[in-house]
Amino acid sequence: MAAIKHKAQRVGLFIDTQNLYHSAKNLFRSRVNFGAVLKEAVAGRVLVHAAAYVVTTESGEEKAFFDALTKLGIETKTKDLQIFYGGAKKADWDVGMAIDAVKFAPKLDAIVLATGDGDFVPLVEYLKSQGTQVEVISFGKSASGRLREAADDFIDMGESPKTYLLSSSRSPYLPAFIAGNQPTDPDQPEKGDADDDDESMPTVVGADTDGK
Repeated sequence: MAAIKHKAQRVGLFIDTQNLYHSAKNLFRSRVNFGAVLKEAVAGRVLVHAAAYVVTTESGEEKAFFDALTKLGIETKTKDLQIFYGGAKKADWDVGMAIDAVKFAPKLDAIVLATGDGDFVPLVEYLKSQGTQVEVISFGKSASGRLREAADDFIDMGESPKTYLLSSSRSPYLPAFIAGNQPTDPDQPEKGDADDDDESMPTVVGADTDGK
């Protein structure tokens, strides 16, 4: 991996919320600190766009989670949870997240994917073929090996869990609305995540960080 990072780089962050949520829950029985993820992903560069892909439910209990993301300057992209006959549930943002990354690529020097899902390997390969640097931030133990190899840089949050995870005392809100199967095969993980504020956060260029 030979990622080049400098202050003038335009960066876009795309967060696979369910994947991170379930990884943190399974590996550490904890929740992700999105503020820390955002700060590490940007790394002092110019943040042009940041988005988290989330599933909504009829109860609307995810509002507090969305508000936390908005305070960080992260756009929330939502879709409804599908519940099938028999109780089976489906919630998948892979295609939508990939399309957005491709759309934003011409405006960015580097794209950071916050996911460990091996389904994004073709996206990484395509973006790199178009001259965009692709970085991945996730938990190494649950991340796809193919995804790690394909990326220009891989940031393993599992190497410093205290930095990227929330203690229960910091955020009592648990986003129980996040649905989907838990990841089993590292090359085929599922999705998931939680959020919180952080200090000295990067500002999204052209974004209203007050959430108004």
